[in-house]
Amino acid sequence: MPPDFVIHTLATAPDETKPLIEASIAKYKSLPNLHAIMAESPQLFEAYRLITELYRACSLSVLERQVVLLTINRENGCDYCMAAHSFIATLEKMPADILAALRAGTALPDAKLEALSRFAAAMVNQRGWLTPTDFEAFFAAGHDKRHVLDVVLAVGYKTLSNYTNHIAQTPVDAMFAGQAWTPPERSA
Repeated sequence: MPPDFVIHTLATAPDETKPLIEASIAKYKSLPNLHAIMAESPQLFEAYRLITELYRACSLSVLERQVVLLTINRENGCDYCMAAHSFIATLEKMPADILAALRAGTALPDAKLEALSRFAAAMVNQRGWLTPTDFEAFFAAGHDKRHVLDVVLAVGYKTLSNYTNHIAQTPVDAMFAGQAWTPPERSA
């Protein structure tokens, strides 16, 4: 039986985490449930904050970054992160057809984005043991070695949040509820 995790507030969080919670509230105008759960571990919360910033600075475009994150969230079956990143993707002006395809796991209408999504899915599903064919298709679509490593960074980033959400069964925040998503294997 998984443990019950507390959805912390500024009043209940460990003292070490309070500055991180304050920063999160200042940035998002509320405390996302994922952050409230991560607050139990100041080191996890800080690692997540740092890797989020590092990923935002990688060589992928804003649209490409969200394609990778949504693909990883889908492959890992993370309903919380699919809702949150679908919400973020709409704020970042992701075309509706691309978002719908990512959420459904269908082919993207853009060949370069499709290659990126397939590569990210292969990275997750093959645990990094990619084949020459995986690399050939990725490079043929116009991606490079730096993008390979940016996808590795994204997998690390999403592992922190996806696994936390799986373990804690993080409830989707009201602000993300309009983008609720259920993994196909749980939607019967």
